[in-house]
This record gives sequence, C-alpha cells and structure tokens, in this order.
Amino acid sequence: MSLYWIGDKMARRKMLYEGKAKILYEGPEPGTIVQYFKDDATAFNAEKRSVIDGKGVLNNRLSEFFMTGLANIGVPTHFIRRLNMREQLCRSAEIVPLEVIVRNFAAGSMSKRLGIEEGTQLPRPIVEFSYKDDNLGDPLVPEEYIIAFGWATQQELDDIIAIALRVNDYMSGVMHGVGIKLIDFKIEIGRVWEGDFQRLIVADEISPDSCRLWDNETGQKLDKDVFRRDLGNLADAYSEVARRLGVMPNKPGNGSKPTLVN
Repeated sequence: MSLYWIGDKMARRKMLYEGKAKILYEGPEPGTIVQYFKDDATAFNAEKRSVIDGKGVLNNRLSEFFMTGLANIGVPTHFIRRLNMREQLCRSAEIVPLEVIVRNFAAGSMSKRLGIEEGTQLPRPIVEFSYKDDNLGDPLVPEEYIIAFGWATQQELDDIIAIALRVNDYMSGVMHGVGIKLIDFKIEIGRVWEGDFQRLIVADEISPDSCRLWDNETGQKLDKDVFRRDLGNLADAYSEVARRLGVMPNKPGNGSKPTLVN
C-alpha cells in the first residue's frame, strides 16, 4: 500500500503494476489509475540501469504537455490531469500488447537491420509493431501475426495506424517549431468502453524516453540515446527539450535541479 493526497485528505492506494520507468496505482475513482514517474533509466532491455535525479519529474510534465496537445486536436488519450510533480491521473484502459513505432528517419535498430546510415530520411513515415514482452526483447512482428494471434482486429489495426500517423503529424510539427527533428517514437494504445462502444486511445506516456529527438542544426541527441550511448547527462538533455517547449523557463545551470513551470 502507498499513501497520497486527494484535496486535503490522505488516501490509501493499491499498487497495480511496477515497470521500468513508472508505477501504476489504483485511482481515486472507478475507471482511473494514478501513473507515477520514477527516476530510473534503463536501456538494452534493462541490462543497463541508473537513477537520474529529476527524470521522472521531467517526463511527467513533458507527457502532460504532449497528451494535452493531442487531446486539443481530437486525438483521444488516457490522460485526465496532472496530480503533482511526479503523478498524473489517467483513464484505466486495456492495453493492446503492441508497441507502435513510427519512424521518420533511420536510426537505432532500423539502421542496424537494414544497413541504412543513421539520420537518413525515409521516403515516408513507416509504422512498425513490436510485441510487448520483455522476456523476448519486444520482437518486431508483421501485421499478419497481429491479426492471426488476435492481438488486434484488422479494423483496430487500421485505426491504430491512423492514430499513430496523426500523433506523428502533431509531434513533428511541435518539435520542428522548437528546432528539434523527430527521428522516431513509440506509443501504446489502449481500449476503453464508452457506453456500448469500444474506443482506442493513446496510453502510457510520450516523453524523450519514448522518442528520438535530434537538434535540427547540430544533430545533438536530446533523448534516451544520451544514456544508451554515454553521450552526456540525460537530465540536461530532457531539460533542454522541456525548456524549448516552454515547460521550463530556463536551462538549469551546472548541478542545479529542474525548475518547472506550474
């Protein structure tokens, strides 16, 4: 059990799940969860681990920024509101067991698989799927597998692709406006019921943990590759993204803590 505040009252809550970067708790109302952002950083299927002071605070605020922006253009998400510096209230959803990856430029595993130089612009955005299973290393799966094994129906798959491309349009535009190139990103999709109808929504988080972000001019990496490849301080990279987006007013100085806009 854990404790948290609702208004001026202390409430007990039950932990539902702990992942590599977040903890999910039972929400204060039916059909809700509380999503807590940890400072843990992992890479290579959790073979590399560290704790980055302030990372959870930054990802909470950045995910709030992106989820709110998506809702404003009509893309449904699980986000309801931010509760505090590390927690947000979200709709409970049945998560489709897929990571939905959208690539605008070759990087990471795509470059290794296909021998394409990192940073090469793709002919069009490419949507890939991986099966969510840490024990298997989240393997890439073709659409035929998804349909055959019942992870999603054909109609759901079509809708997921449409949602992913809308997210890509929004994210690419927002990032371009602050001098950042959206190389690729991944999202998760959840199912929720609204009356008698089931609806697909964007779930989990959208943050530099789940995106590749490069500075337009210098190519400097402002995402989790900083941690994966030992390229510097991860909190500084995430803070720079937050600063450019207006989530933080100024870039912190050496050794300072992130100062976030309310």
